[in-house]
Amino acid sequence: MSEGGSRTVLVVDDHDRERRMLGGMLEDEGWRVEEAPSADDAFGLVTPGRFDAMVLDVNMPGPDGLTALLRFAELDPALAMVIVTGEVLVQRAGDYVVKHGAYAVIPKMPEPEYLLGVLDQAARLTRHRRHAAAEAAPLGIVGESPAVRAMMEQVRRIAPSQGRVLVLGENGSGKELAAQALHALSKRAQGPFVKINCAAIPRDLVESELFGYERGAFTGALQSKRGRLELADGGTLFLDEVGDLSLEAQAKLLRVIETGEVERVGGTRTAHVDVRIVAATNKDLGVALENGDFREDLYYRLNVLPLRVPPLRERRGDVPLLATHFLGIFCAAEGRPPKRLSDEACRLLDEYHWPGNVRELRNLMERAAILVDGEEVRAEDLAPWLEGPAPREEGSGLRGEIERREAEAIRKALEAAGWNVTQAAAGLGIDRTNLHRKMRKYGIRRHE
Repeated sequence: MSEGGSRTVLVVDDHDRERRMLGGMLEDEGWRVEEAPSADDAFGLVTPGRFDAMVLDVNMPGPDGLTALLRFAELDPALAMVIVTGEVLVQRAGDYVVKHGAYAVIPKMPEPEYLLGVLDQAARLTRHRRHAAAEAAPLGIVGESPAVRAMMEQVRRIAPSQGRVLVLGENGSGKELAAQALHALSKRAQGPFVKINCAAIPRDLVESELFGYERGAFTGALQSKRGRLELADGGTLFLDEVGDLSLEAQAKLLRVIETGEVERVGGTRTAHVDVRIVAATNKDLGVALENGDFREDLYYRLNVLPLRVPPLRERRGDVPLLATHFLGIFCAAEGRPPKRLSDEACRLLDEYHWPGNVRELRNLMERAAILVDGEEVRAEDLAPWLEGPAPREEGSGLRGEIERREAEAIRKALEAAGWNVTQAAAGLGIDRTNLHRKMRKYGIRRHE
């Protein structure tokens, strides 16, 4: 994207006259215009960084605008798209397209001044997304959703300080990546980044790992060893799952924070350390405080600068982007040809509730890279591997009767189609993604 120069827009519309009129008007206003008469033609034109904005018609032969939207978002996640459609669809499609990467939905044949204003804002959004992605990518954080952008803005604000940070988030959401980003953007970036998972080490060994030990301190201590606090001197210590520390270890950690002094297990000498502590937990430390499992004074020492890492279900726009990223990594690691996700697979992933967060998505893409044959990963390939909710108990009254009949109709359609989901969906008059969702809702699996 050029700064201050002409900007480039792709106009996708199957009506030649309307497309050329729109393109001519935009060229008169200084835009560089490329045109495509269909989504299929446009797929070959969109590459990351080529366009500043896109104008996309909805009603076209072949893939329509709403179907093509997910593919365009996969080809260039930063590209802001402006959808044009009839008045009836403007309200109905608005939430869907914005959720999946578009900037706005506007009526067909808009006033030139209005369209130019919308495209100008779309180009600004594209530039902002690319700038944010360029800054976040070297930190290992992939995502352009509002939730991730807000988190990264907070990371950049607090990273240069010396304040201790408490990172809050669910298992698998990426708390360690956030901690690494804090370190990389801090004044300690040239120092060590040392981590310890307090939940993965037996409680009776955590202190020796954290504070180190002297020779002969306990059976098997054949030589002295520096602890993680000493190893992190001049840098950052990441205490993952800090809520699992014993009360005794908490007391010793508090002393280190207050004095900067470390005393090894079995030793009498103290070492001075200069360490910034970043702690993380998926537990509710408020409950731990009430139960007496976590020291109040340590809590307030650690929670100087809180940072929340959003779960994947709050990062819907990032799911196809992350999935494509992981799929590419694992195909390369396994020495396999690149694979792509079908549009329906992207929709299925985007609608899933992700109880295991990014870690679950990463594992799913590794499985797909290894087990899926061919160049395309389809919704049918992924659906059996997604963890569905427990089968619902059907309700009572009219709603319950409707749900029972719907579940039975789905079972019969699947059995009649030999459990071919595509054929069953066609027979029921719904798309495959919707059928997969209903199968998870009712707990319907082939083994039935």
